[in-house]
Amino acid sequence: MFYRPEAGHGLPHNPFNAIVTPRPIGWISTRGADGSDNLAPYSFFNGVAYVPPQVMFASTGAKDDRDGTKDSVANIRETGVFCVNVVEHAMKDAMNQTSGPWEATTDEFDLASIEKAECSEINCARVGAAPASMECKLTQIVQIEGAANYVVFGEVVGVHLRDDCIVDGIFDVLQYQPLTRLGYRDYSVIRDKFSLKRPGE
Repeated sequence: MFYRPEAGHGLPHNPFNAIVTPRPIGWISTRGADGSDNLAPYSFFNGVAYVPPQVMFASTGAKDDRDGTKDSVANIRETGVFCVNVVEHAMKDAMNQTSGPWEATTDEFDLASIEKAECSEINCARVGAAPASMECKLTQIVQIEGAANYVVFGEVVGVHLRDDCIVDGIFDVLQYQPLTRLGYRDYSVIRDKFSLKRPGE
């Protein structure tokens, strides 16, 4: 089949998210200017550069109590920092609990009984038991086409790696099994990997 998004797809559910899969999940922790902590997952997330290391996540939609955006973007606008926490399969239920449209004053760490730790380089909380956390300083927020669509870019200024995930000097994803986002309400988990050499190596 072929369809033009502006004309609709004619299917029971939008296939777009099912096409762009699997997607890593950035579990974004932020702290508002008032000191309140927030934690929310974003599947429009990825690394975008090596030197300096940089990441991005996109926020779509808005909450009535956040002036045209969501808690994460609102907090980052105020403070200029955020932390990206990696989601392991064992944390899937806690992650899902933090995805709700909770009030801006809600601390999702407490809501989902998640261990909280302080970041080292920025004034922000992080998921204490996460396989990895990347402390980020905001570089830019770009508004893209559509209502309440924002892409947040940040430079990674500190990295936490859980010791049990480092095997023979390699950060081994199979030690924690990353959770990935598919389409609809579907997720998957990475339990297998293989390597390929580039041409000429």
